[in-house]
Amino acid sequence: MRLNQRMVSLVFLLFIAGCYYDSYVMPDNPEITTDVSFSRDIIPIFNQSCNSAGCHNMGGIPPDLTPTNAYNALKSGNFINTSSPENSELYLWMDGQRALPMPLSGPNQNYNAYILAWIKQGAINN
Repeated sequence: MRLNQRMVSLVFLLFIAGCYYDSYVMPDNPEITTDVSFSRDIIPIFNQSCNSAGCHNMGGIPPDLTPTNAYNALKSGNFINTSSPENSELYLWMDGQRALPMPLSGPNQNYNAYILAWIKQGAINN
């Protein structure tokens, strides 16, 4: 009888020791695998967080990220680096790797993922 209790105890301990939760950690910037459109995906980010607060609009702090001027401002201001997307000024600012994160509320993983995917896909004005 004593041996049976030990076996049951051992099996119980092994069962309990085998039960644990793996924590799921969201990656810093989830990768976007679909086609990203400048007008459909990127402009709404700028409208939500960048040009509506009076910061990056016409006459505000460069670059001008209003819908009609954003693409040209980013390209002519060298904010996009398609040969090294992770080193693009736009991405570095939005990821908080510069003096102030953009938007000022802090980096947004989803926004950053779309920005990075758009740059990796060639930063097309589509």
